[in-house]
Amino acid sequence: MLANYLIGLREGLEASLVVSILVAYLVKSGRRHLLPRIWIGVAVAIVLSVGITLGLGVQSLQLDFRTQELIGGTLSIIAAAFVTWMIFWMAGAARTIGRQLRGRIDDAADGPVWSLALVAFLAVGREGLETALILWSNTQAAIGRDLAPTADQTAGPLVAALAGILTAVVLGYLIYRGAITINLTVFFTWTGAFLVVVAAGVLAYGVHDLQEAGFLPGLNTLAFDVTGAIPPGSWHGTLLKGVFNFSPATTVLEALAWVLYVVPVSVLFLRSTRRRSGASARPTPTPVIEGSTP
Repeated sequence: MLANYLIGLREGLEASLVVSILVAYLVKSGRRHLLPRIWIGVAVAIVLSVGITLGLGVQSLQLDFRTQELIGGTLSIIAAAFVTWMIFWMAGAARTIGRQLRGRIDDAADGPVWSLALVAFLAVGREGLETALILWSNTQAAIGRDLAPTADQTAGPLVAALAGILTAVVLGYLIYRGAITINLTVFFTWTGAFLVVVAAGVLAYGVHDLQEAGFLPGLNTLAFDVTGAIPPGSWHGTLLKGVFNFSPATTVLEALAWVLYVVPVSVLFLRSTRRRSGASARPTPTPVIEGSTP
C-alpha cells in the first residue's frame, strides 16, 4: 500500500508540477486564452492512462495461467525499469524542469493550435502510462496466485495510488498558489532511495512470474523460506508484500535478481545524489573581465 501511495505521489506530483508550471507561465505571460489547450491535453492523457489501466486488467482475466504469468513477469520487469528511470530522471530534473517547460511553451505557443495540447499531453501522459503499468504490476503482486482475489486485494493498491495522486494534485495546487514550498531535490532523493528497494521487489516478482510460466528455471530452488516466521496472511507478511513485494519463500533466482539490482542502483543513485549536492554547494565563480585587475 505504501509503495503504491508513494508511486502515485511521485508520479502525480511530477505531473502536477508540470501542469502548474504550464498554467502559471501562460497566466504570467498574458496568454491566459491558451489555457484550454493545456486542459485538453491533460484530459486526453488522463483518459488514455485510465483506459490502459482498465484494459490491462480486463485482458489479464481472459488469458490462461501460463500466459498471464509470462505477460505479468515481462510487464513487472518493464515496470521496474520505469521506476528506475523515474528515480534518476526526477532527482536530476528537479532544478531544471521549469526552465525546460517554459522553453517548450514558447515554441508551442507560436506553432499550430494543437501544439500546446500536445506538450501537456506528452508531459502528463508519460507519467500516466508509467503509473498505469507500475500499478498493474503491483496489483498483480498483491493478488499473487489467488484465483479468486478479494475486493481488498484488487482495489487496495489502486486506492493507495489514487490517494497518492490526489495528495500530489493538492500539493501542486498549493505550490501554484504559493501557499507552500517544497525542496524537490530533498523530496525526490528520499523517496528515490525508498523506491530503489520497491523497484527491486517488483523486479524479483517479475522473475518469479517468469519462473511460474516456465520461462525461467529454478522455481523449486529456494534461497530461503521464512514462511513459519512471516506467514503470508499475517499483518507483517501482508505489509512486507504490499510495500516491498517480499516473498517469505524466495527462489535463488529471485534473490539474485534483487541483490544484483539493489547494489549497483543504490551505488549509482548515491553517487549521483552526492554529485548534485556538491555541485549545488559549490560557489559560483565571479567572472573576470579581460583587462581588469582581479
